Amino acid sequence: MKITDLRVYLTRPEGSNRSWLFVEIDTDEGITGVGESTNSGGGGALVVGRAYEMLKNDLEGQDFSEGMVGQDPANIDSIWHKIYRRFGTLGSRGFGTTVASGIDMALWDIKGKALGRPVWDLLGGKMRDSVPVYSHVGSINDIDSCVADANRQVALGYQALKLDPFSPEMGKHHRRYIDGKISPAGAEYADDLMGALRDAVGPNIELMIDAHGNFDVSTASELCNRMMKHNLTWFEEPLQPESLDAHRQLRRNTDINLCIGERKYTRWDFAPYLQEGLVNYIMPDICWTGGISEMKRIAILAETYYVPIRPHDASGAFNVVTGAHVLMNVPNIYRLEMSDHSLKNYNS
Repeated sequence: MKITDLRVYLTRPEGSNRSWLFVEIDTDEGITGVGESTNSGGGGALVVGRAYEMLKNDLEGQDFSEGMVGQDPANIDSIWHKIYRRFGTLGSRGFGTTVASGIDMALWDIKGKALGRPVWDLLGGKMRDSVPVYSHVGSINDIDSCVADANRQVALGYQALKLDPFSPEMGKHHRRYIDGKISPAGAEYADDLMGALRDAVGPNIELMIDAHGNFDVSTASELCNRMMKHNLTWFEEPLQPESLDAHRQLRRNTDINLCIGERKYTRWDFAPYLQEGLVNYIMPDICWTGGISEMKRIAILAETYYVPIRPHDASGAFNVVTGAHVLMNVPNIYRLEMSDHSLKNYNS
């Protein structure tokens, strides 16, 4: 079997705040695989889409030693490493792994269709019959509306909910770290919101906070400790991802469960955080970290430290589905991230 074509689809679903990027890979046996490389804003999907066009035919040898067309799609690991190493001078992480992600998903899709088996079976078979999920709470700018949305989702059957209670103040520079601070009023609102949610949903529904990396070490430490009384499953991304030393300081300053990883891109990025016990959960994004292949490798690494994996999702439906295939196979899972509010976008 040989790859005969690679097509890119850049879409903007109604209601979504970002472009979604999908890739299809055709073969000479009539099998087509589909993958996703949606990036989180900033024009990333446009750049990755252009990279796919370059990979297809290699622009007559100007950039790469070989293009995708003519490759054997069964050689998933070989193709993954070729793509990853080609973008090494750009830092390998982020851009290069996002490019690899969509292609990797599509190649696994081709293999599964060719063999008539689900991808989780090809990864080694199933560990479970279903994958638990958690959802996002909306209407965060108003406590009563937020509580109502949480109650609505609990009534639908969700047993775990996540939100950024700091976003009414910090959302104006969402994931755009400025000075690492929050006002006393902003912190108090977040505290009141989490208290109201806990009172509303009771002690048996899991609650998580996502801070989107907006804080410095001292602010993050204070907020982590302040929020412990709400019995959180974790506090996610209190810091920006670059500094290992900052995460060491935070770990010394708080006992709350910490979760990081949507901006960590390979097993090499996760290794020091696991080795030093700096995190309790990890959340690689299957659209950004290198697809199904690298997600499985990261999960195996985390298993050696008894740390559960919970794939991040801020993209399209293929992100959710491919993450579920990995979680069907690996033992060390928490829940799969998805958003009840995004279901209409997935189906648009």
